[in-house]
Amino acid sequence: MDIFLYVFAALFSVINPLGTVPVFVGLTSDESTQERNKTSLLTTINVVVILIISFFAGTYLLAFFGISLNALRIAGGMIIVTSGFALLTGTFSKHKGMKNKRVQKDLDKREKFSLTPLAIPMLAGPGSISLLITFNQQYQKTVEIIWIVMAVFAVGLATFIILRSSHYISKFLGASGINAISRIVGFIVISIGVEYISAAVISILKTINP
Repeated sequence: MDIFLYVFAALFSVINPLGTVPVFVGLTSDESTQERNKTSLLTTINVVVILIISFFAGTYLLAFFGISLNALRIAGGMIIVTSGFALLTGTFSKHKGMKNKRVQKDLDKREKFSLTPLAIPMLAGPGSISLLITFNQQYQKTVEIIWIVMAVFAVGLATFIILRSSHYISKFLGASGINAISRIVGFIVISIGVEYISAAVISILKTINP
C-alpha cells in the first residue's frame, strides 16, 4: 500500500490532469456532452496504455540504448523539474509545446485529439514515462509490480473523472483557481525531480568512493 500511495502521488503530480483542464475545455468547446465524455474516455485509455507500456518496456529500452539507472534518474529528474517550474510560472501549455504555431494550426484542423495532444504530450509526457521506467528498475517483486500497475490505473481513473468534469471544474474554480492549484502541484513536482537527481548523484558518489 505504501508503494501504491507513493507511485500514485508522484505520477498524479507529474501528469497533473488539472493543468490540462483549460486545454481540454478549449479543445472540446464545440463538442456535445456525449462527445466530450467519449473524448475523456479515449484520452484516459491512451494515457494508461502508454504508461503501462513505458513501465514494462523500460528495462529493455535502457538495455538497448545502454543507459544506466542513475543517468535516467538525472535526465528524468531534470525533465520533471522543468515541468514543475512551468507549472509554477504558468507556462505549462507552452512547456508542453501547445503554444507552437504549427501545433495550433494542426489542432484547428484535427477532428479527434484524444491521442495527441491530450494523451501525448500533455498527460503522458517524458516526465511520467521516465518516472515509470525508474520505478521499473527500483521495484522488481511481483507484489510491487502489481501495486504499481494498480496505481497507474488509479491515476487513469482520477484523470478520467477530472477530464469528464473539466467544464464544471473550469466554471467552479475559474482560471485563477486552476492556476493556484497548478502552482501548488508545481512545487511538489519540482521536489520529486530534485529528489531523483539527488538520489542519482549520491549513488554515483558512492561508487566513486566506496
